[in-house]
Amino acid sequence: MVAAQPVSRGYLLSPGDELLIKVLGEEQFGFTAAVDENGMISVPFAEKQVVAKCKSESELSGEIKALLTRYLLKPQMNLQITKRTVIPVTVYGEVNKPQEFDLRRRATLIELLANSGGVKEEAGGSVQVFRPIKPACSADESANWRSNPNDPLDVPFRTFSLANMAKGGEDVNPIIYPGDVIIVDKAAPIYITGEVVAPGGIYLKEDGLTLTQAIGKIGGFRREAKTKDIRIQRKKPGSTDIEFISVNYDLIKAKQQPDVLLQPYDIVEVDVKKDSLGVSLFKFAIGLAKAGATAASTGGGYRVLY
Repeated sequence: MVAAQPVSRGYLLSPGDELLIKVLGEEQFGFTAAVDENGMISVPFAEKQVVAKCKSESELSGEIKALLTRYLLKPQMNLQITKRTVIPVTVYGEVNKPQEFDLRRRATLIELLANSGGVKEEAGGSVQVFRPIKPACSADESANWRSNPNDPLDVPFRTFSLANMAKGGEDVNPIIYPGDVIIVDKAAPIYITGEVVAPGGIYLKEDGLTLTQAIGKIGGFRREAKTKDIRIQRKKPGSTDIEFISVNYDLIKAKQQPDVLLQPYDIVEVDVKKDSLGVSLFKFAIGLAKAGATAASTGGGYRVLY
């Protein structure tokens, strides 16, 4: 069961924000204030500073209004944020509209991806969310991803699956906080060359791709394709060495051999099939006939054998 998301409180104040407070008919009580590095503001008619950090406009306005009631019977007060400290969320990678967002309310990963135009065809299956800044106003400690607080270079991150997001479920659509960096990874390619209709690259998505699926995506084989011996070049894990895998496509289609699950950067080579002895002799004879016809047309001599 998916946990209920907290209700959004709108924009929450942070250090650096500036405020303008006006009191209707009581100009002497109006003032300006800046949220200091500790999240506090100075209120002229208050005995001590007031906490402003992580409060909404309405919440802070209510507190200041309560202070005013010591001096005014029914104060009509207006609080306005004149300057906001913007710490943007960045979305880039394989999205249609990479951009920055100024979050003034709660937003989720899926929502920000949708507002970035969705993911491209080239997108792989994973999305990385980096959190270089600890969420300032979150009551949920699990939002603080930092794994090593003693390492200032440690930038915590989490990886999320696009397929799992589509299915729904727990922990697949996190709340995004100001300062987060969202990167949609690019899918790894595979390449198909030789006697196929449309040689080229195909992106390998999260749900995988088999040889038969890949051949179908590029339109199938050409007439002269050697389907009984397709060669796959594959890089060995943790090495620069290449291994070669021979696959009989005909046996796969006949369900006499399992389909091959392709891996990132595989190169599938479809060669030209060799002619049988009879076909080779026929082509050889046709070639001689064409040569003889050419010689006759150019006045070359010929012999008749009896």
